[in-house]
Amino acid sequence: MPTNDEKSKELPVRLRLARYLENQGKRKTPERFAILEKIYSSSTHVDVGTLYTSMLADGFRVSRSTVYNTLGLLIEAGLIRSVALGDGITRYERITTVNNHHHLVCTHCGKVKEVKATELVGDMLVKKPRSFEPSYYSLYIYGLCSRCSRKEHNSKKKTKK
Repeated sequence: MPTNDEKSKELPVRLRLARYLENQGKRKTPERFAILEKIYSSSTHVDVGTLYTSMLADGFRVSRSTVYNTLGLLIEAGLIRSVALGDGITRYERITTVNNHHHLVCTHCGKVKEVKATELVGDMLVKKPRSFEPSYYSLYIYGLCSRCSRKEHNSKKKTKK
């Protein structure tokens, strides 16, 4: 039988935010819902600058502070999480029912690819301490994407000639 937390994850994300705001006694502003929708409709991880610019382009009169505060609220609500990809920029991603994934991060161009490979973490989860119950995991693997790797390989060939 699903728990209340599992049941709430089945609800549409807008409704989950509306319920969270009601429970916390916070206002349901169009900006909060628009930021949530931008994150959930994005196929990539988004950062504050991108969200801010996008909100202005869509005609919302928001400050960077509003964007930051809304992101904090969405994290508290369990709708998004912050992601650090090693370049010093905090990005945000949606939390879905399929949370567990890995990030392949190109250290040259910054491209990020998400992959699902649950068998990679299986052994670690079996060996977890009894007093620890994991809720999700994410693994970051840094290296060169195939495009940057080819470029590097080709430039090494040229310098050897």
